[in-house]
Amino acid sequence: MFLSLAALALIFTSCENDKNEISQEQTKVDMSDFFVHTETDENDERQRNGVTQCYSMTNLNRLLEEDPQLYKKMYDIEYQTRANILLRPGNGNGNGNGNNGGDGGDGGGDNLGVINIPVYVHVIYSNSQQNISAGQIQSQIDVLNEDFRATNGDASQVPGEFTGLVADSEIEFTLAGTFRHADSRSSWGTNDAMKAAYPPVTPETHLNIWVCNIGGGILGYAQFPGGPSSTDGVVVSPQYFGNTGFVSAPFNGGRTTTHEVGHYLNLRHIWGDGRCNRDDFVSDTPKSDAPNYGCPSYPTVNCRSNDMTMNYMDYVDDACMYMFSEGQKTRMRTVFAAGGPRAAMAN
Repeated sequence: MFLSLAALALIFTSCENDKNEISQEQTKVDMSDFFVHTETDENDERQRNGVTQCYSMTNLNRLLEEDPQLYKKMYDIEYQTRANILLRPGNGNGNGNGNNGGDGGDGGGDNLGVINIPVYVHVIYSNSQQNISAGQIQSQIDVLNEDFRATNGDASQVPGEFTGLVADSEIEFTLAGTFRHADSRSSWGTNDAMKAAYPPVTPETHLNIWVCNIGGGILGYAQFPGGPSSTDGVVVSPQYFGNTGFVSAPFNGGRTTTHEVGHYLNLRHIWGDGRCNRDDFVSDTPKSDAPNYGCPSYPTVNCRSNDMTMNYMDYVDDACMYMFSEGQKTRMRTVFAAGGPRAAMAN
């Protein structure tokens, strides 16, 4: 009897090992191009007319220096993301680095349906202008829904080369509550001081957005999946939040928050924060070696291809960005999959 039980155990162990080997063989996850830390630092942030459009990568560099475990967390998230994409029916053979089309498109669907993210907005103000109205807050929620559901009416402006890639991410947002905090501090910087003063509320299930004057001409910054829950969320200066009320052109269309929520859902800048050999891990977004600014004409050529300048993850003016790609949709939605860093939001 004991010999029989031992034999059965051996068979089950062997089968389990075979399954693991098959799983690894099926996914063939190539992580050779993975990077987290960038050369961007506080002194290198490019400013246009005194404005730094996104501080997310610099913020990530800081968190990596503070937490030696963060790199491994983000590596594991990226590994799971790529494995998830590769195992979907209908995907290609690429590894998400822009070479073979492995993550361009939904790939047969993820069975998650439309995901609704509840949003808590923390308004921190030292004057009446910064204490933005309920209408301005709602306008930002409306912009997020239009942008993430591809109902913003701007699709007609997308060049023919990219029209087939415009994605309805099937992610929606609902305002769950607004917290208002009068505070004498006139600017908050980028070291998450506003989050320490006014901590996030249930960040596992809610997107927390702090609307406060960051200072230094910085529009906003976000925390990527994997960072500490005590600082999880997005920060936006009030004059770049929403599209009505106390807003400042040319970033008065609510697209700063769309951009930062993209980071929060694991999207990189479309140029990959590096030269042509750096990528955003999305294969249907063309390679580029730098951000675009203003309202560039089409085509704008970099790295031997036309830039997708109208993508929300570039740095163009609000009026000139109006799409996520199918590959970006797939990448964002993997964070909600079982075991993903934002899976609790999909339940």
